[in-house]
Amino acid sequence: MRIILNIGANLTDPMFQGIYGGSKKHEADLDIVLKRCWDIGMQKIIVTCGSVNDIAEAAKVIERDDRLVMTVGCHPTRCSEFLADPDEYLKNLTTSIEKFKQKVVAVGEIGLDYDRLHFCEKDIQKKYFDIQLQLAEEFKLPLFLHCRNSHEDFIEIIEKNRDKIKCGGVVHSFDGNIDEAEKLIDLGFFIGLNGCSLKTEDNLQVVSLLPAEKIMIETDAPWCGIRPSHASAKFVKTKFPTVKRKEKWTADQLIDGRCEPIQIYQVLEVIAGVKGEDEEKLADLFYKNTMSVFFPNELE
Repeated sequence: MRIILNIGANLTDPMFQGIYGGSKKHEADLDIVLKRCWDIGMQKIIVTCGSVNDIAEAAKVIERDDRLVMTVGCHPTRCSEFLADPDEYLKNLTTSIEKFKQKVVAVGEIGLDYDRLHFCEKDIQKKYFDIQLQLAEEFKLPLFLHCRNSHEDFIEIIEKNRDKIKCGGVVHSFDGNIDEAEKLIDLGFFIGLNGCSLKTEDNLQVVSLLPAEKIMIETDAPWCGIRPSHASAKFVKTKFPTVKRKEKWTADQLIDGRCEPIQIYQVLEVIAGVKGEDEEKLADLFYKNTMSVFFPNELE
C-alpha cells in the first residue's frame, strides 16, 4: 500500500455537499469521499482555505478526522475582501491561526494570479500577498503558495520578504517552465503537482526535469483532475468508476468532472511514468518531502 499525503484539497467546496452552480444535485458525500481515501492508505489531507470566509467551514471539516488539517490565508483572487477593513481582515486571519493552531499547518493559500485579474487587480493582489507573509514569520509556519502567470512579481515579493520565511513551503498547482521552477527551488520551496500541472507535453517535459526530492503531490479537488484530453492521460493506470449525470450518483462512483482526493494516485502514476521511476519509491519520497515541511514534529 502506497503511503500518500495530499497537500491540497478544497473540501469546503459546495460540490462535496452535492451542490453545483447553486443547485442541489445529490446528497452530501464528503464522508464517502474521505472514506475512499482512508481505505486505501492516504495518511493526511491538507484542507485549503482561500478566504476568511472559508475558515469556519474548514474547521468543521477537519473535526471529522485527525488526518485532516488546514491552511489559513486569502487567495490572490479574493484579496479584494481586504479592502473594506484591511486591519480587521488581517486580525481575523491572525486570530483564526491562534484559535486553530493545533490544526493549522501553513499560511495559505496566498500569492499572485494574473490569469484572473477580473476577480482582483494586480496592485491589490501584490499588496496583500506581501502583508500576509508576516503571518509566516509571526507563527513560524510554512507557506502554501499560488503563482499563476505572475512569476517575476511573485519572486520580487518573496525575495523582499525572505527574512520572514523561516519554514519554507510549496508553490502548489505549478504549471510554469523549468527556469521558474528552479528559481523557486533555489529560494527553498517545493513544487506542488496536480492534474493542472500535467496537462500538456510541455508540462510533462518540465516534470521530467524536476528533482523528485523537491516535489509534493496534490489534487486541488474538486478541481484539477486529469482529463482524457490531457497529455498525462496516457500514463494513468488507476481508473475509477464514474457517473456523468450527477443526479444518477451512487456511493461507489466518482462524479465525472469533479476531482476527488483519491485521484492523487493518478498524479503519482503520471509522474512515475514521465520520470520512468518506481511509484512506490516516489510515493515514499513525496511523503517524506511533505512531512519535512508541514509535519516536522511527526518525523521519525
